[in-house]
Amino acid sequence: MKKLITIFAVLRNCMCVLSSTTKMSYQAVIRNSSNALVTNQQVGMQISILQGSISGTAVYEETQTPTTNANGLVSVEIGAGTVVSGDFSTIDWANGPYFIKTETDINGGTNYTITGISQLLSVPYALHAKTAESITGGITETDPMFGSSVASGITGADTTYWNNKLDSYTETDPMFGSSVASGITGADTTYWNNKLDSYTETDPVFGSSVASGITGADTTYWNNKLDSYTETDPVFGSSVASGITGADTTYWNNKLDSYTETDPMFGSSVASGITSSDTANWNNKQNQLTAGTGINITNNTVSAKTYSIGDFAHGGIVFWVDETGQHGLVCAKTDQSTGERWFASTYGNTQAKGDGPLAGKANTSIIIAAQVAIGDDGNTYAARICNELQITEGSKTYGDWYLPSKGELNLMYQNKTVINATATANGGDIFSDFWYWSSTEIDNYYAWEQYFLSGAQGSFSKHGSLRFRAVRAF
Repeated sequence: MKKLITIFAVLRNCMCVLSSTTKMSYQAVIRNSSNALVTNQQVGMQISILQGSISGTAVYEETQTPTTNANGLVSVEIGAGTVVSGDFSTIDWANGPYFIKTETDINGGTNYTITGISQLLSVPYALHAKTAESITGGITETDPMFGSSVASGITGADTTYWNNKLDSYTETDPMFGSSVASGITGADTTYWNNKLDSYTETDPVFGSSVASGITGADTTYWNNKLDSYTETDPVFGSSVASGITGADTTYWNNKLDSYTETDPMFGSSVASGITSSDTANWNNKQNQLTAGTGINITNNTVSAKTYSIGDFAHGGIVFWVDETGQHGLVCAKTDQSTGERWFASTYGNTQAKGDGPLAGKANTSIIIAAQVAIGDDGNTYAARICNELQITEGSKTYGDWYLPSKGELNLMYQNKTVINATATANGGDIFSDFWYWSSTEIDNYYAWEQYFLSGAQGSFSKHGSLRFRAVRAF
């Protein structure tokens, strides 16, 4: 009896519509019941296009016998196989959704024991666009706004008449014509200029001031009085300071030279007992300051510690830092499983849709809470394993790990080389060239994953078995 056992085959598809033919490219990675790749081997496949749902009507079916490559990958063109039923070229792609169902016999026959179903997440646009070839005749553009405007009645004759009027038109300034300025003549302007040439300005305020009576003789007399005037300070003259002589000043300066000031506050303070050797000892103690977690000390200057991608810190390997360099994400130095399911036995939409840095922590909490509500068979799964993980590094135990989001998983892939180097240098393991789980959900049945050989991201059934590696924030 045929069984739906996608755990035995990890199926992946990417479609592209060929511009000159009605075919679709399809790829799949084939694994046997031991989860090992089936390489360089001819397999038998039956491919069906289902309409409406994963259990919908098959509008097209065909069979093919492709051969896997060294990575277990088969590539076929749907529409080029042996037709079982339907016509691929007549599928109405606008009447979706559509799903691709593959049934595989790894021995090359028709005893299909491996089944996979994937939704076409985007319409094959090039095929759908072929419906435009049936349009005939011309297209006339009509502007509804201009058609209802009075401007639509302007004719070529109206335009010619308007241009002729412009050529013969003389502009008159109605404001200047009605102004008193319009009566000014050239003679008026000449008379005004002559009046300006003979005009002397008189200051009516100065003319009525007593200052207008001051003469040059008065000014000379005043200057002479200033030259002979001696100012006397009435305040200094009545002060005891007026009796100080040059001898008094000399005596005071001599006293200053022989005077030693004593600070009564410092003399009675314990600080008065501090010697130069005490100061040297204090400076030496300062030089013995040691840094702590997140703190650097350089030349007795304390500053916040920053991190770079590839550092081994906070229980793992740094693979992302924020703009300050003080906070970021680390991943564990080993995988937490070589193969485990995503869900807790029951399909359902958990709403764990978060993506990007730091999103996986919330996703992990949401998955665990939702699975308890939807249905949990009590056995472990990826999010739960990460949530319960404890790792001890440098005598400190870290217990706030989680399953990475789709974006966090991609950051780990981008920095795979430096993470691998740091992991092996600290007793860890490198990433495997296989698929890894993320915590980001697609729908009731599928979640996002990433292939750490090529970096491709795809969807996989939640009950499938994949690797994963936990992360935490610092």
